[in-house]
Amino acid sequence: MRDVVGRPAVTADVTILGAGIAGLAAAIACARRGHAVEVIEQAPALREVGAGLQIAPNGARVLDALDVDIPHIESRTVALVDGPTGRPVLRMPLAAPFRLVHRADLIAGLAAAAKDAGVTLHLGQQVRRVTEAGLETAAGLRPYVRLIGADGARGASRAFVAPDHAAGQGRRFTGQVAWRATLPVTDWPHETRVQMGPGRHLVLYPLRGGDRLNIVGVEERADWTPEGWDIDDDPDHLRAAFCGFAAPVRALLDRVETVKLWGLMDHGATPRWTRGRVTLVGDAAHPTLPFLAQGANLALEDAWTLAARLDDPAAWEATRRTRVERALAAARGNATNYHLSGMRRVVGHGVLRVLDRVAPGVMARRYDWLYGHDVTKG
Repeated sequence: MRDVVGRPAVTADVTILGAGIAGLAAAIACARRGHAVEVIEQAPALREVGAGLQIAPNGARVLDALDVDIPHIESRTVALVDGPTGRPVLRMPLAAPFRLVHRADLIAGLAAAAKDAGVTLHLGQQVRRVTEAGLETAAGLRPYVRLIGADGARGASRAFVAPDHAAGQGRRFTGQVAWRATLPVTDWPHETRVQMGPGRHLVLYPLRGGDRLNIVGVEERADWTPEGWDIDDDPDHLRAAFCGFAAPVRALLDRVETVKLWGLMDHGATPRWTRGRVTLVGDAAHPTLPFLAQGANLALEDAWTLAARLDDPAAWEATRRTRVERALAAARGNATNYHLSGMRRVVGHGVLRVLDRVAPGVMARRYDWLYGHDVTKG
């Protein structure tokens, strides 16, 4: 990836801070509406980072509207499994498929579409601070006409818009940590499996043609001390957390060679998303817990809807906030449901098995308000 993607530098009327999913999608959406757009990213290159993502139907509609096509696997089922016994609990047929993608493939597809839309991308640009006058960089003050902050929960734009909610203020440790890993596999079904156990769960789904398996493991803990969200960890710690699960799961985890670990923090939605000429999107506005596959999807929705109301971001925020906060609350609830123990687990899994026999689609329909919504029609 070159330092500048797209046409020669122009005077931008929209500056976007951060070249992640939210930032690149917002750049495309704004450029398609006739804006001159630049994206500023601190990384020197758009490297292959991260692992799997689930693009739900609500996010897929935005990608389609942006004409962004990425390699993916379609999953039409979510299977809930009792981790310790390996017994099926519930198979949820999905009304519309989820797209299972690698984050790097999604970023590459968005970057290519941004280039085609004439967006200018500046890499290796460290922004120290956002002010009303401009962006403070090593090269001096960089002015902007309007700024979209897509640089995450710890970014400079969030620190400007909501200083009392930045740099960790306003967040709480959820009592859970998560591991992320991938493995080579063959013949893995095109579906997402959630292996549930007391105080922990695993999410498993295939990537890139089905020859890689994405693994996310979550465990409840009393405290969290390491700094950072993406720490190298010993795979034996992951194996120890799930040593009580059935043999096929343990056999998978025995093959894990490298793993990342991070503590799950609940930031809630940032109290304000707009200040002056700066508006936040994605994780900068509402960091999302990974229990409803909505972090990337809400970011895509933000990008599309803000581009349509860029001249009135306060009205955009007022309209958007209710849906986002409902999604954040639903994600929190899912973590509890996956980690049941004792009699609650026996009763809860029993109810789900009855539903699996008599009304398997009813659980998925609880989220029709989320997955069935189409922001591109608004």
